[in-house]
Amino acid sequence: MTDNRKNLRRAPACAVLTAGLVLAAAPLALAAGTPASAPAPVAPADLAAARSAALAPAVLDQLGHFFARKGVPPTQRAAIGPADEARAADLAAPRLVGDTVAVFTLDRDFVAGTAGAPVASADFVASRAVSADGQSASLWSVRAGSGWRVVNIATGGDETEYPAMAAASGGGTAFREPQLDAWYVLRDGRVLPLDEDARRSVGAAGVSLAAYQQLVHQRYGDKLPGSAYDRAGAGGGFEAAAARPAGGRLPLLSAGAALGATALAGLGLAVRRRSAAGGGRG
Repeated sequence: MTDNRKNLRRAPACAVLTAGLVLAAAPLALAAGTPASAPAPVAPADLAAARSAALAPAVLDQLGHFFARKGVPPTQRAAIGPADEARAADLAAPRLVGDTVAVFTLDRDFVAGTAGAPVASADFVASRAVSADGQSASLWSVRAGSGWRVVNIATGGDETEYPAMAAASGGGTAFREPQLDAWYVLRDGRVLPLDEDARRSVGAAGVSLAAYQQLVHQRYGDKLPGSAYDRAGAGGGFEAAAARPAGGRLPLLSAGAALGATALAGLGLAVRRRSAAGGGRG
C-alpha cells in the first residue's frame, strides 16, 4: 500500500553526515547477543543519553530557528527577517515526541558478502521534534568522545516513523537503503518493504535475506571502498567511510547524491531539507 503521507524526501545519499562529523564520531555502543545477519540493537542507556543531548537548551534554541525558517539553512535567504525569525523561534516552542530510536543503514560488509555481516548497522540515533504550528523535524545524534552530540536537523520524521511502522506491523528491525531512499524491515529472515521505493526494489511480498544480499551486491558490489569506482573518485564521499560511526555503512555512490549541509553557529549542527520531488515521507 502506497503511503501518501510521505510528502517530503531526502535526496538519495548514504554518507549522511559531513566528513568532519563522521571523523569526530566514535562507534555506537551495541547491545550483545544479536544473531548473525541481524542488526545489533543500540543499548537503552545510549538511546537515553542521545535523547538528553537532543533536549539541551542550545539545541532546542537552534531547533526553534530551524522551524522559524521552515528548514531553510542559515546560509540561504529565508522569507523572514531576523527580528521576525527570533519571535517565530520563540513561538515555535519545539518539543520532542515519541521514542528516540537507532537508525540502521545498509551495511557495506553485507553488500560485499562477508560471512556473518548484519544486513544493516546503527548509523546514528534520531529523535523526532515538533513545533507549535505542526512542523516536524528529526534530530540526529552520534557518540562524540564520552558523550553524545546532535549533529543534524532534518525536515520530516522518516527516521522515527519507519521504525514505528515496523513495530506496529509485526516487529523486526527497520533499516534504510539510502541510495534508493528505501525503507525496509527485517522480520523472520525476510526483508519486507515499508515504503514505495522499497516495494519497487523487492516487491510487495519482500524477499529472503539471502536474496536481498544478492540484490544489493549486484547494485553496489563494484562500488565499495577500494574498487575501481572508488579509486576513480566517482563515489564523491569515500574518503570519510573509513571512520564511519558504526559498522559497515556504505559510502556515497555519487557525488551528486550528497546532501548539502550547513553548520549552525556555535553548535556545529547541519541542517538538511528533503527535496519535494517524489513521494517522500514527512
